Amino acid sequence: MKHIFKAGKDPKRPVLLLLHGTGGTENDLLPLAAHIDPEASVLSVRGNVSENGMPRFFKRLSEGVFDMEDLKLRTEELYQFIADLAEQYGFDRTNVTAVGYSNGANIAANLLFTYDDALRAAILHHPMVPNRETELPELNRTPVFIAAGTNDPICPAQESEDLEKLLQDAGANVELHWENQGHQLTMPEVEAAKVWYSKI
Repeated sequence: MKHIFKAGKDPKRPVLLLLHGTGGTENDLLPLAAHIDPEASVLSVRGNVSENGMPRFFKRLSEGVFDMEDLKLRTEELYQFIADLAEQYGFDRTNVTAVGYSNGANIAANLLFTYDDALRAAILHHPMVPNRETELPELNRTPVFIAAGTNDPICPAQESEDLEKLLQDAGANVELHWENQGHQLTMPEVEAAKVWYSKI
């Protein structure tokens, strides 16, 4: 998978795993990482599924309808890819915090839904519930920040609330942050994520 790895000033800080939205690239969220934690290492990955030329992390059948087989396959692929890169670049595999937006947030959420050790923490901007038919692992108070828009046409408010409950029921420590916005990624929610991150 195409990616960028930048070693941080402080190797004890989490590695920020950046996962872009549909049509994005591995460059999109780099400014976000620098804002959230300028001393952290960064691993930014480009989705290797193409939808009409737009990079994504997994296939969908239509807007909001995921190809569940492909989601499972791509989640396993990403999980293994992170492990391989941890070995290659020498970072701590157990200290990875995801920062995902939209499609990237969805696959980050599915990492949490699939593995108990995939992520130390996660910042999910405008995610949906990735899989309603699976039993989640024990998440042992894994910190998760969800940013949602009250007027998001792609990700209805119920999706965010359901995701919060499913993660909480699995033991995660979840904060759900609302903005009176749509699906776009806004600076106020990024600021809220930064404040949350500084406390975990």
